[in-house]
Amino acid sequence: QLQLVESGGGLVQPGGSLRLSCSASGFTLDDHAIGWVRQAPGKEREGVSCISRSGGSTMYADSVKGRFFVSRDNAKNTVYLRMNNLKPEDTAVYYCAAGSWRVGRCEYDYWGQGTQVTVSS
Repeated sequence: QLQLVESGGGLVQPGGSLRLSCSASGFTLDDHAIGWVRQAPGKEREGVSCISRSGGSTMYADSVKGRFFVSRDNAKNTVYLRMNNLKPEDTAVYYCAAGSWRVGRCEYDYWGQGTQVTVSS
């Protein structure tokens, strides 16, 4: 059974940091580009970041550039999203997704259940 599991979410004050992790069971992450997508209450899903299979290429939404950093450790079958200088508008459920790298975007076939990130004082 193919499964993606996110962890590392929680409550953090504005300006704080979190690191999300995405691990897989039933398949190896290095066969896929991996992305992070978030959804805030009442808003559409927003692609946050994506990393290519090798980790050599990354993409970021303009809203998180310079604050969020995606990386992968294929030996550990894990992808990370380091989030710095968090803002209240970063509050959302963050989903890990696996799929394909395309020009200017990633397309996803598999999704995790999500982890809640809340930025509040």
